Amino acid sequence: MTARVAVVGAGYFAPFHLQGWAEAGAQVVAICDLDRAKAQSLAEKFAIKNVFVSADEMLAASACEVVDVVLAPQAQAPVVLAALQAGRTVICQKPFGRDWAEAQSMTAAAQAAGTALVVHENFRFTPWFRECHRLIDAGFFGRLHGMTFRLRPGDGQGPAAYLDRQPYFQQMPQFLVRETAVHFIDTFRYLMGEVRAVTARLRRLNPVIAGEDAALIVFEFDDDRSALFDGNRLNDHVANDPRRTMGEMWLEGERGVLRLDGEARLWFKPHRGSETEHAYDRGTSAAFGGACTALQAHVLAHLAHGAPLENTATDYLANLRVQAAIYHSHAVGSRVLMDRFDPHTSRS
Repeated sequence: MTARVAVVGAGYFAPFHLQGWAEAGAQVVAICDLDRAKAQSLAEKFAIKNVFVSADEMLAASACEVVDVVLAPQAQAPVVLAALQAGRTVICQKPFGRDWAEAQSMTAAAQAAGTALVVHENFRFTPWFRECHRLIDAGFFGRLHGMTFRLRPGDGQGPAAYLDRQPYFQQMPQFLVRETAVHFIDTFRYLMGEVRAVTARLRRLNPVIAGEDAALIVFEFDDDRSALFDGNRLNDHVANDPRRTMGEMWLEGERGVLRLDGEARLWFKPHRGSETEHAYDRGTSAAFGGACTALQAHVLAHLAHGAPLENTATDYLANLRVQAAIYHSHAVGSRVLMDRFDPHTSRS
């Protein structure tokens, strides 16, 4: 049976979700937004029959298995909790919750309800990171010891930065790490394992925004492995679409270095050898290579066949704990050991 989905939120990112559901083979049966005109516009574009301005009314009137919450953090919790109480599988957009306490509360509610709550953290579902994971599992690198990602989307310069797409970015008191680098916290954990320590230096390069828009973050992992996130949103990189990969990556092991370029191509240079392209399916040319569709298809596979879920809310709390440790590291100017860190008492 085709899975039925109800979507709450008709903002900037909602069309990515709606396109993903269509490509994954689900049926979106309802869409809800306080701005009915925005919801109606998307309903017409994606052939959705039912439009609501109240999430409670939508849950009561719509026969659906999945509720996809595409809302800003301040609006998420009431909708997530209501959908869980109604017994629906829930996908919640990131950033997940207004703060650590609210993320914990939504997670606990899902556990109590015995209902799946998945955070829409899609970067690990990009074709390039899935291929990197496959190569690591296959022993392609020998001992893997390091990873670097240079984030350079080039969309954050000047007084008009982000206004054409997500204007609330300008007002976020915590911006680059909470909104963007969290993708790479999750990706680094996906490829390298659990984070053991972080050291961070954050900066604000564009004075018109409230939060940080540049960061250098060192991650430490077991077996003396490390990763570096070097990111800013002002500069771009060599790419037809800088948002496709958002930057460039180097994955290093004893047998050589795998490099991701801005066109989502992977290049491997064996130790003391010449660099050649590593062929794989790069996905679509759209932003993130079709990662939204891949994540949503992953949830549908769980519903249909019981396939294990990635990025359940319970798992995702590990990302938010590292995120809090990064802000704390910057605030106190020192390295933070994760086994001694309590987000409830951190400085940020």
